[in-house]
Amino acid sequence: MKNKEFAQQLEHRTKKFAIRIIKLSVSLPNTNEGRVIKNQISRSGTSVGANYREANRSRSKADFKNKIKISESEASETVYWLEIILDMNWIEAVKVESIMKEAREVLAIFTTISIKLKS
Repeated sequence: MKNKEFAQQLEHRTKKFAIRIIKLSVSLPNTNEGRVIKNQISRSGTSVGANYREANRSRSKADFKNKIKISESEASETVYWLEIILDMNWIEAVKVESIMKEAREVLAIFTTISIKLKS
């Protein structure tokens, strides 16, 4: 797979991930605590793909690296919020498992890209 094709596929994947996060956030309780987590996970989960898209349109290698690190960080934060949601039993674990798997895979992809950019 060529870099351009990989980039397009990852942009599409992170966009689908953002949509899944938004749909999941709608299921969170409408309490003060639930709204806080809803806002946090919506922000981090949608930021992954938005920053990756910006990385692909960056003007320099430094800017590209920076946006990739932000995507990695936002993916990690999203995993954290998913763990909180599971620990709070706000959504059935079976409904969160596939999105958690995807979040961890996306995190692994961006971690790998970040590592390769360092060498």
